[in-house]
Amino acid sequence: MLRSPITRRIFLKASAAVVGAMALPLPARARRARADKLRIAVVGTQNQAGWNISQIAGEQIAALCDVDGGFLEQAGARFPEARRFRDFREMLAAPLDIDAVLVAAPDHIHAPAAAMALRQGKHVYCEKPLAHTVEEARVLATLAAEKKLATQMGTQIHAGANYRRVVELVRSGAIGPVREVHVWCGRSWAQGRYGEPKPPPAELDWDLWLGPAPEHAYSEGIHPANWRRFWAYGTGTLGDMACHHMDLAHWALDLRHPSTVHAEGPPVDPIGTPAWLIVRYQHPARADRPPVQVTWYDGGKRPELLSTIKNKNGDPLPWGDGNLFVGQTGMVIADYDSHRLIRDGVVADFTPPAPSIPDSVGHHNEWIAACKTGSPTTCNFDYSGALAEAVLLGNVSYRVGRKLEWDAPNLRAADLPEADEFIRHRFRAGWTL
Repeated sequence: MLRSPITRRIFLKASAAVVGAMALPLPARARRARADKLRIAVVGTQNQAGWNISQIAGEQIAALCDVDGGFLEQAGARFPEARRFRDFREMLAAPLDIDAVLVAAPDHIHAPAAAMALRQGKHVYCEKPLAHTVEEARVLATLAAEKKLATQMGTQIHAGANYRRVVELVRSGAIGPVREVHVWCGRSWAQGRYGEPKPPPAELDWDLWLGPAPEHAYSEGIHPANWRRFWAYGTGTLGDMACHHMDLAHWALDLRHPSTVHAEGPPVDPIGTPAWLIVRYQHPARADRPPVQVTWYDGGKRPELLSTIKNKNGDPLPWGDGNLFVGQTGMVIADYDSHRLIRDGVVADFTPPAPSIPDSVGHHNEWIAACKTGSPTTCNFDYSGALAEAVLLGNVSYRVGRKLEWDAPNLRAADLPEADEFIRHRFRAGWTL
């Protein structure tokens, strides 16, 4: 028998939790949290989830959820007072007096878990790319706004000083109006393949791991490390890394929804994500800023313009992953930790503008403070939801094999109904968004 459908017991508990959360206004919950440690429930406990938990361990980890019993036992040893669950729906339906939820499971679990928590009035931290589909990202942003909750997407580099200095430099007009940005990442989550069907390990509840994804026999090479390679569970290299790298362009240039998206890559595989992608996002003018094209490259693809940039001594500028802002009077190149101003194709000296963006108290600390006091977060679901939508539209264009004319208000690709299959997600019976 499948364990995934929501039972009457789970439904009734969840309904009671929603009623209880709505009976307690947000200011009252915030006042209590100011005096006490947050009571946080977590969905996912190992790998990236484990690191996230270490960042919030100063609060009270009240509940742990993992479909892998071995992972759950390890996490439980760190937090022996935390209640343990295999199904996040049961955890969120339990009478635990939870303030906030951290979601760091595979991509296809992000939205179902985060949406349930938001509807119950819980603050939410969710790993990137926030959701598995464009529609899911929009739903999470809408719920967060309606409930007036503290939210943060896991783009941790956003809290670093270097990104702030790049945003200030670009906005200062040092390179003039920007009409072109190139963003690249060498990583490749190439084409997952199902192996021979096998019984799942005893500690793994495979049906719960699948969650809303289509039913499929267990095989090795998916959990815990390679699910990003499969469309059913992950979003490939674009979904994994673009929220980190494209964040800088979105922040510096105040970008939200693109008007067109056009992706190219190797032949589309119905099961596995591509070895590389190049995606061109055309964004409209914003106030006095001109239209801008953001081009994404992964899997070893890089912008040709990058090879023309020289150090002061005339040697090619060595650079790993990063962003290249192309302005009317110069360029800015940046990675996570450093940046350079380019004049006439050569690295140039410059006087940076005075810092105007306050330093972050830390990515997770921003969220914790927001949960307790109502202070803002920099990657809240309004900002990060629009970023995640743009990122995921690249996968939609690639999978449908067409350029998208994007109708953001109506969440559709104009005159391209076949794209809807990839914009929205059909959940397996028993699972809801």
